[in-house]
Amino acid sequence: MKTFQYPAAFMLLWLMVVTTGCAEPGGGDKPMDVDHGAAENAQHGRIAVVVSTLNNPWFVVLAEAAKSRAEELGHEAVIYDSQNDVAKEAATFENVLSAGYGAILFNAVDSEASVANVRTAKDKGVPVFCIDREINATDAAAAQILSDNYAGCVELAQYFVEVVGEEGTYAELLGLTGDNNTSARSKGFHSVVDRYQGLKMVAQQSADFDRTKGLEVMEVILQGSPGIRAVFCGNDAMALGAYQAIESAGKKDQIKVFGFDGAEDVVRSIADGKISATAMQFPKKMAQQAAEFADQWLKGKRDFEQSIPVAVELVTAENVSRYGDYGAKE
Repeated sequence: MKTFQYPAAFMLLWLMVVTTGCAEPGGGDKPMDVDHGAAENAQHGRIAVVVSTLNNPWFVVLAEAAKSRAEELGHEAVIYDSQNDVAKEAATFENVLSAGYGAILFNAVDSEASVANVRTAKDKGVPVFCIDREINATDAAAAQILSDNYAGCVELAQYFVEVVGEEGTYAELLGLTGDNNTSARSKGFHSVVDRYQGLKMVAQQSADFDRTKGLEVMEVILQGSPGIRAVFCGNDAMALGAYQAIESAGKKDQIKVFGFDGAEDVVRSIADGKISATAMQFPKKMAQQAAEFADQWLKGKRDFEQSIPVAVELVTAENVSRYGDYGAKE
């Protein structure tokens, strides 16, 4: 009898080893390699940084700040350029999701058209953290970290009236028509300036947040309205293009230029007396916050505020020494 009991006990022990040997310590029902993978992903995950365009230094700073912070936190991060093309942005999302990224830091091309990409990622369990550009949905992104564009342009417009005066003609260069930032900045500006009946807007055209288009549009405006006293531009790239056109036309002492972003070139131009003012958006601060949120998500956090407003600050000749490198100096 003893001869047959020993193999049976041995077989029972062998079966226990086979059936429980890969289980987690403490009797859990998840395989050990799965838990190890989840823990590894939490500490060293993959994060995609998808930005609207890298043809603007401001967005390059935004993307690189997000990537750098993600890497500091131990994750792999890769930057993707949507080239201001909604179709290319959608293709990038497909590739990123197929490649198994754990989170996406996202600067949208279009507030409405980009919603579908964010929803696709959410359906696959991949969180999207929007930076700078809002999407028109409050239940798709894990969080949206956005500058307070309206309030920033209210303050900028008050300075505009102070510098230009309460009478005269001016022009406005708008950004991308599908971006909420364009309308928020324009509305904030007009909420102040439109109260002065002596200030007349004689031209309002889109230059798509692009420096070259800003130059070209401003050249056309100057031909039709040579007597304007100022131009309000929805971002700094367009402000630099507009100033170039104004300088070439010999009107730099006549026309005041106002931008929005806090780009390094414009901050220097304010110090040099070329551009009158901008609004500092702090792209590094927004990008770093998004990377930290993605890190927290990978480590298990799920309850994020949907909208995280980031205050902007007016930059003028009076305080420009306090700003540089896309933020406030330490």
